[in-house]
Amino acid sequence: MALLAVSGCAAGGAKVEGKIGVVDPARVLNETNSGKKAKDSLSVFSKNRQALIEMDEKELRRMEEDFGRQASVLSATAKREREEQFRRRVAEYQQKAGDLNREVQEKQKDVLEGFREKVGLIVGKVSKRLGLQVVMDKGKGGPTLYSEEGLDITGQVIDEFNREYP
Repeated sequence: MALLAVSGCAAGGAKVEGKIGVVDPARVLNETNSGKKAKDSLSVFSKNRQALIEMDEKELRRMEEDFGRQASVLSATAKREREEQFRRRVAEYQQKAGDLNREVQEKQKDVLEGFREKVGLIVGKVSKRLGLQVVMDKGKGGPTLYSEEGLDITGQVIDEFNREYP
């Protein structure tokens, strides 16, 4: 519907003009102090969760090795009990690993959403200062397939971002 309205105006003799800019949010994340802190925070959080998973994996391997060494001397009942205990422990491990992975994904989502909000504010400030009406995402997977280099305001956004969020 909006496309028709713009087309209608243009066809009616009115000229549609605007100033456009592009920004690469991944560069803003990678090249700002705040972005680097966010990435470091996520890395530490993820490594802590990974350490917990690795501890459980070691415990499971130890249990499996102990069972392998003792299997020949255990009674059939004792073997079944150990196997059942091991299966329960594996199921607990899988549940815990899934929970920890969800925690990491949730933390990543929260941190990146907060960062994106800040990027939006800074892009707005820079855009107003430059008189831009539209700024498009030129990052990987963004909607911009091509843009002239002169439209890229990423460097200015990074500078402003570092001033606002040292």
